[in-house]
Amino acid sequence: MQQMSPGELGHQLSSGLLSFPVTHFGSDLQFDETRYREHLDWQAGHDVAGLFAAGGTGEGFSLTPAEMDKVVRTAVDEVGHRVPVLASATGGTALAVEQARAAETAGAAGILLLPPYLTEADQDGLVAHITAVCQATSLGVIVYNRANAVLTDVSVAKAAELNPNLIGFKDGVGNVEQLTRIYARLGDRLIYIGGLPTAETFALPLLQLGVSTYSSAMFNFIPEFALDFFADVRAENRTAVYGKLNDFVIPYLDIRDRVKGYGVSIIKAGLTAVGRNGGPVRPPLQDLTDQDLADLEILVKKVS
Repeated sequence: MQQMSPGELGHQLSSGLLSFPVTHFGSDLQFDETRYREHLDWQAGHDVAGLFAAGGTGEGFSLTPAEMDKVVRTAVDEVGHRVPVLASATGGTALAVEQARAAETAGAAGILLLPPYLTEADQDGLVAHITAVCQATSLGVIVYNRANAVLTDVSVAKAAELNPNLIGFKDGVGNVEQLTRIYARLGDRLIYIGGLPTAETFALPLLQLGVSTYSSAMFNFIPEFALDFFADVRAENRTAVYGKLNDFVIPYLDIRDRVKGYGVSIIKAGLTAVGRNGGPVRPPLQDLTDQDLADLEILVKKVS
């Protein structure tokens, strides 16, 4: 796949479902490149519009900078010719800038800018953070609105005006008024991506607010179900969407919510449930208990 301009990348990502591949670890919790490559190949074999390497579901927060670079390079090498691979930039501004530059060197198609860790910042500081990363790369950048980096409509507009390669706004908050204000102010200047945990839960109502796509974690282990769900959302088929919510998604949420951090580990457990060996998560996350895994396996059999 030829390198895309920021505008071309935005068009591609808004055209279909997105996902964050898990990052595979061995029993020693070291990166398992072989299984990661196998997983990427399987993921790219389905109709996905873009894959985000070393993101939240990919435990990017637990990777060292060297590991993150290796994960991104592996993803680009394995499937970058078939589907756009976006890399994460995270942490403080200097680290995020370094990661954005490394991702461009590695051949990534774009950048997902995650919130800076720990410290709070006012709106001008967040705009400066976004601008520093955007100006460090020619790639299209998507800003992730969540945690300690929640942006107002005025700030999003300012960041977009300052940075032509800011192409997207990924929402992890779900504030209806905030999203309405942002879309009303910027319209189609950006693409809008759903980024709440288990995004399927919110996909239909957020569609009305301009959020035309989302990142599906469950695409990792039940890609056909995830794609069917996405098609039902796009068609605004309420009967089909709520049927799938009741049959699978809501019972799945009940398991996910038993322990903090299961939002990531349940995805790897889902892979194990379908016979693809998701492997362990790194601390401070924890793997599903045997009983929780057994409950998930029963549920997954209904849709796989």
